[in-house]
Amino acid sequence: MSIEILAPAGSLDSIYAAVRCGANAVYVGGSRFSARANATNFTSEELEKAVDYCHLHNVKIYQAVNTLVFDNELSDFLKAAKLSAELGIDAFIVQDVGAAKMLKQALPDMKLNASTQMSIHTKEGALLAKESGFSRVVLSRELSFETIKDITSADIEVETFIHGALCMSVSGQCYMSAMIGSRSADRGLCAQACRLPFSAIKGQERSDLSLKDLSGIDFIPELEKAGVTSIKIEGRMKRAEYVAAAVSACRAKADGKEPDIDTLEAVFSRSGFTDGYLTGKLGAEMFGTRRKEDVVAAKDVLPKLAELYHRETKACNADFECTIKSDEQVTLRMSADGESVTVHGDIPQIAQNRPTDREMIEKQLSKLGDTPYSFGELKADIGEGLIVPASALNALRREAVEKLDEARIKAKRKPQRFVPVELNFPKLLNIKPMSFRARLYKAEQLSGVPESFEIAFLPIDTLLSGVIKGKVRLGAALPRFVTDEKLLEKKLEKLKTLGIDDVLCTNYAHIRLCRGKFVMHGDFGLNVTNSLTLKKYAEMGLADATASFEMKLTQINQLGDMLPYGFIAYGRLPLMLTRNCPIKQAVGGCKNCTGGLTDRTGRFFPVKCDGTASEVLNSDVLVMSDRLNEANCDFATLIFTDETPERVKQVCDCYEKRRKLDTDGITRGLYYRGII
Repeated sequence: MSIEILAPAGSLDSIYAAVRCGANAVYVGGSRFSARANATNFTSEELEKAVDYCHLHNVKIYQAVNTLVFDNELSDFLKAAKLSAELGIDAFIVQDVGAAKMLKQALPDMKLNASTQMSIHTKEGALLAKESGFSRVVLSRELSFETIKDITSADIEVETFIHGALCMSVSGQCYMSAMIGSRSADRGLCAQACRLPFSAIKGQERSDLSLKDLSGIDFIPELEKAGVTSIKIEGRMKRAEYVAAAVSACRAKADGKEPDIDTLEAVFSRSGFTDGYLTGKLGAEMFGTRRKEDVVAAKDVLPKLAELYHRETKACNADFECTIKSDEQVTLRMSADGESVTVHGDIPQIAQNRPTDREMIEKQLSKLGDTPYSFGELKADIGEGLIVPASALNALRREAVEKLDEARIKAKRKPQRFVPVELNFPKLLNIKPMSFRARLYKAEQLSGVPESFEIAFLPIDTLLSGVIKGKVRLGAALPRFVTDEKLLEKKLEKLKTLGIDDVLCTNYAHIRLCRGKFVMHGDFGLNVTNSLTLKKYAEMGLADATASFEMKLTQINQLGDMLPYGFIAYGRLPLMLTRNCPIKQAVGGCKNCTGGLTDRTGRFFPVKCDGTASEVLNSDVLVMSDRLNEANCDFATLIFTDETPERVKQVCDCYEKRRKLDTDGITRGLYYRGII
């Protein structure tokens, strides 16, 4: 099978544009639980129309239910998924680990695709997704061609983005919109704060978090040869003309023709396109914004693009058998795509002039212009001297097309097994004794962590760089973005020889690499927002997990006791995980690093790098030392970035004594105001 061209659709018009321009599959969102909640998502009635239309054209349709889900939403999530399954959706695109576990149990025959929001970017991560019941992984956008090629050997379908907007942050690891405006990207309400002015150079108005759109269309033949199953176009919030242009360009390239990139750039771009991640050429070339000339260019191409999907496209040949016999009803049999229907007309009359012949029958039956069928073969058994009016043949053709549509739709709408799922989660009523953990960015900070703390996590490279001594048990914080899995595996082997048994896991790959060898602690990057997710991570072997800091404290407290869990109680929360350093590209290299970004209000956001990725940290420090009695968690984690050892000691002391911490620019995060 050739590579699948997967198109976005935020409306029925976009469905028509995608299908008629050559897409093999489309993906849509429902009225809830879609990571593009601001798109014109589909009602149940519209979704049924979309499914039927796609299936008539032998195009698959996937539904994105790829938001994080809270416990009180799991039941509604399952009801919505069950309805979509009954309508004939071919697969669900899922981010939430707990929701995926529930779907696998409730709808065992449904195909699940692991959303790019799951931040899967390595072979081991893909293998764990396969273990978890996923049929396909939608890879992070930040990968080179060579990395993608390596992942395709994991014996799971691989889907990769080929065209459309690039988020500055790794998908699933962006909390900026939530922290700034309570609009969570992981809940489908990203406010695109990254497109606002952020400057790495003081005094200059710049957009150092805004990337150009991806266009990797030239890579389609190589990706297909490498074993990629599907190439995905981003853009469920864009108009049908954009879908038409992007699908047409991808189809042309996949068919060995020259794609119309100029028109594609005219309909939507941000200072042009980039293929930076695919080629591994990170830097200033990848950054761009939507300019006035970009907007103006679109006006000239929209009418031309609308013409691309104005007419119906053909999905398959239809064969006919027409029987016209004296004293018998006219019979017409129509067959296509493995399905056949038969319709009957009136008894034919004796011809007064020219009788009905094969030529006349073919002329009427081949009028299939507004249907998904092309005229195939005709078998005609015609009695001598009989006539059937053209209008009667046309009526039979229309009836046969309608019935064949129904038969083909029914055949593709496979019955779904549904298994009831228990959604009651045990919760111990006793108040848990809370322990403290520290996550440190620097080795010297360790001296400030008291012996009473349960564990202190340091970057794995820091632990391997020399003798680290402290009063507390040590654990390794693994890199949030893994660029070389083999190298990380060697580092873990060396770590074990140092007697360090604890690791902080922030993505799927870490779990596969460390399972059975280390005590695994789940970090915030695993995005735990419900009890089923805790249960799933317990099954994977985690010792405990950190709840998402996008949850309210009351929601965290209500999580079921499926696995010990804690929360982040201090520090500069990481708002973004980026592969392309926003400072380095602006100032021309690490030696000129300015340390962070300034937004349009003057707030400063520190940026920390580990050599493979960067973290954009919050401008304010999260402080919960005087509110700990409101958290019923097993542990509280304190994150220290630039604090001196003396300040670390002071902060730790405040937390152990539950005292208010005196500091400027504090925040309570989202623990009280929550997200929309």
